[in-house]
Amino acid sequence: MSVAPHAGSRKPSTRIERAHWAAGRSHVVGADAVGVACLAGPVLAAAVVMPPRARRIPGVRDSKQLTRAQRERLFPIILRRATAVGLGAASVAEIDRMNIYHATNLAMRRAICRLHDRDHVLIDGLRVHRFEESVGPYTAIVKGDARCYSIAAASIVAKVVRDRLMDRLAPRHPHYGWERNAGYATADHRQGIEEHGITPLHRRSFARVRAVVLGEQLPLDLDDATPQPVVERHSVLLPA
Repeated sequence: MSVAPHAGSRKPSTRIERAHWAAGRSHVVGADAVGVACLAGPVLAAAVVMPPRARRIPGVRDSKQLTRAQRERLFPIILRRATAVGLGAASVAEIDRMNIYHATNLAMRRAICRLHDRDHVLIDGLRVHRFEESVGPYTAIVKGDARCYSIAAASIVAKVVRDRLMDRLAPRHPHYGWERNAGYATADHRQGIEEHGITPLHRRSFARVRAVVLGEQLPLDLDDATPQPVVERHSVLLPA
């Protein structure tokens, strides 16, 4: 396992992938997770294999730098171009039981392990204890979704899938604005929690949600979710 050094903001490149392709490793997996800081809903990860030396998809970058419309436009293109795409999720129950760090790693493992052909894995973030035992050789890249093309593509896939899931869940719990905030700690979501309490889809292990359960008062601008490190009950393998 290796860790790539941090770099400043830039468009993602295929530099790291090209080095692996040149060494004969054609199945290079990029993986990322989304929803880590959310107050509600699962954490979801995607793993993507892009074909070696294929033409890059214009506009692919860290999903956080794109609008929802841009992500939705890129999503089907990535699915068509990718050799394979795997999804993995960690449920709210798993998040509360093992904490968000371990749940996020679990989601990443589930997504990656959906892909049977993988010569090397590139993940966003820092090294993960014993990760190589389940996924094989990998490199952890700080700000990988902003630096690495395959990871950026994975971040878009994960974000679109999770946003659509929260859209479907929103009508069942209409007081929290999930169709707008995807479960993140926005003002309308926090207000919904304070006025209507929590749902089974809220993460009780998170400070703001836990405060409602315990009847505590917290400031509205509290930053609940400091991500700590990525799951597979609902893993899906999408067609290339």
